[in-house]
Amino acid sequence: MSPGPEGPLLLGVRHHGPGSARAVRAALDAARPAAVLVEGPPEGDGLLALAADPGMRPPVALLAHAADDPGRAAFWPLAEFSPEWVAIRWALEAGVPVRFMDLPAAHSLAAAPRPEEDDTDTVRVDPLAVLAETAGYDDPERWWEDVVEHRGTAGAAAEPLRAFEVLGEAMGVLREAYGDGGHRRDLVREAYMRQRMRAARREFGDGYAVVCGAWHVPALRARTTVAADRALLSGLPRTKVETTWVPWTHRRLARAGGYGAGITSPGWYAHLFASADRPVERWLTTVAGLLREEGRPVSSAHVIEAVRLAETLAAMRGRPLPGLAETLEAVRAVMCDGSDVPLALIEDRLVVGDVLGEVPDGAPVVPLQRDLTRRQRSLRLKAEAQERELELDLRKDTDTAKSLLLHRLRLLGIGWGTPTASRGSTGTFRETWRLRWDPELSVRVAEAGIWGTTVLAAATAKAEADAAGAGELGEVTALAERCLLAGLSDALPAVLRALADLAALDTDVARLAEALPALARSLRYGDVRGTDASALGAVASGLAERICVALPPACAAGLDTDAAAGLRGHVDGVHAAVGLLADGDGGLRERWSAVLRTLAGRDTVPGVIRGRAARLLRDDGRLEAAETARLMGLALSPAAPPADAAGWIEGFAGGSSGGGTLLVHDEDLLRLIDTWLSGVPEQAFTDVLPLLRRTFGAYEPGVRRTLGELVRRGPGGSSAARPAGDAPEGFAPGLDPERADAVTELVLMLLASPDGAEAA
Repeated sequence: MSPGPEGPLLLGVRHHGPGSARAVRAALDAARPAAVLVEGPPEGDGLLALAADPGMRPPVALLAHAADDPGRAAFWPLAEFSPEWVAIRWALEAGVPVRFMDLPAAHSLAAAPRPEEDDTDTVRVDPLAVLAETAGYDDPERWWEDVVEHRGTAGAAAEPLRAFEVLGEAMGVLREAYGDGGHRRDLVREAYMRQRMRAARREFGDGYAVVCGAWHVPALRARTTVAADRALLSGLPRTKVETTWVPWTHRRLARAGGYGAGITSPGWYAHLFASADRPVERWLTTVAGLLREEGRPVSSAHVIEAVRLAETLAAMRGRPLPGLAETLEAVRAVMCDGSDVPLALIEDRLVVGDVLGEVPDGAPVVPLQRDLTRRQRSLRLKAEAQERELELDLRKDTDTAKSLLLHRLRLLGIGWGTPTASRGSTGTFRETWRLRWDPELSVRVAEAGIWGTTVLAAATAKAEADAAGAGELGEVTALAERCLLAGLSDALPAVLRALADLAALDTDVARLAEALPALARSLRYGDVRGTDASALGAVASGLAERICVALPPACAAGLDTDAAAGLRGHVDGVHAAVGLLADGDGGLRERWSAVLRTLAGRDTVPGVIRGRAARLLRDDGRLEAAETARLMGLALSPAAPPADAAGWIEGFAGGSSGGGTLLVHDEDLLRLIDTWLSGVPEQAFTDVLPLLRRTFGAYEPGVRRTLGELVRRGPGGSSAARPAGDAPEGFAPGLDPERADAVTELVLMLLASPDGAEAA
């Protein structure tokens, strides 16, 4: 196993194993090889020197992507506790050559595998699981901790080469029993690795070291011919690739994140690697600090007791040292009072963790990434792996610049930020974003690089291309809104041309009505952000005029329940849009009111739309109470079908539009509804009940309670129907002056002005 006449030093490791990482360093220190080969794509050889840059802080990943299609990409992640990273750093510090030796990314990214090589449906052998089961363990992670990860803390690293010899022998037995273990493409990779080893032998003799996955060691030891390996590598597809270093996260190292070579506890492994001395005590101290930050009363006595319990559990289970399972059980019992809730926080923050690596400025990047990095720094928008909220006030120049950057990135498909509802404010000057940087966004940036070298130029070009390729009106109106949000004034002419062309051809009033609100919002956003959106005004007004003409006939057609409900929603949207567009155009508001009057009074229009039109007119002060009562009376007359009448009530008083409050204060309308409901035939009541339950169930509990009390009064169902002089049950027929005077002082106190003077 040592370099020299017997052959190169083969160090078979577990990817991202801290025990393997410590053993690799010890083995390299002892053997002092003349060169080091590491599992990874050779296209990254020119970037290896950056690993010694002070600005390089793992976890990081080598990113390779096809030059003509950046979306076809692959990552090779490395953490501080990864054996490959330790080997690279050792070689750079020792001044010896270090190179990658795996199959080039030019082949692996070129095309899909051949049918005979496609092993997606093959059952694959997990070597660690087989070895753990053979040793009597039901958990491969626990077995690996016991036999490898705890070796350094137990003093067993004194003979580092012995561990690699034993692990290599075990893998040799597995390869004899299982062959490729279902990893058919590994045969091609291993053929290329042997080719790289032959080249290293010609240059350095046998005095070099190889650091690779332990599974590959038997294949690299095997004696094969150059011709056989060349045959395996012949005919492989090839493409041009570009490589760079990108930041990575502990969370993305986790197997739960979909990473095939991932581990279950990156944060725990990072702790084991950094804390060779008294790892359990240091770990539990860190846990206690986190719990204290969350407001839990955890003292040093808790830490001492948790250490004792973890050691006791390890001794009972025959483990050399407490592992992650024992420490978590001790934390649950001693620090969390048996609760799993704080334990979930520990597992998320510490066992996995949100550590985000850093890459130096010298790493090659696409121009778009360079511009994005510059913008992030100037705006002090740090990329972080942990999710956080960002509140922006668009009246401030810096916050507006942040908003524009995030909207431009979203338009480019780079989802660093996600808009969310603002807390405590619904104004257009407020924005709230949820930020989280995922490593895969580096690929999205590379993909977006085809549109331009700066974020602004790329977003503008992407918007123009999207407008040219749009096939529906809704796509372009949404794009116009996004352009206004992103401040892409240069893209608006192309978007407006596409918008005008599609609007002229579209005759579907539902699609027109769906498009108008986005245009109206765009005008408002342009005003708030100082963007010239006046060109949208003419298009939006023309769209509104077409809707005013086409909506009544569309609503009068024979619509089913779902179609009527959909058009009712469009009526709401158009009404809100007209309110924004009509600020400088009173004629548009009048024309829209005429449309609503037509809808409210035409008995061929579905009840849900008639009711909604009447309600909108009343809210605008364009429908008197008497006229409202007349329309309701017609809608709820005995001649009206019960389902249609219930739809009218839903349109007029349903949802969260304040219909309940209106009925509380207008008992004439409430009496009409109550009278109609009392007369619904028994056979029809079951049909209308779901509609009524949906209407009244949306009211606030206090409103429902008040309506119930009003309906309970008197024979007519409300106080307005009760004869004068009659009192509801539980009340006296007349006023009691003595009892009324008793509350006078309290009422005056409640009505007092802030300076203490009583109200007149």
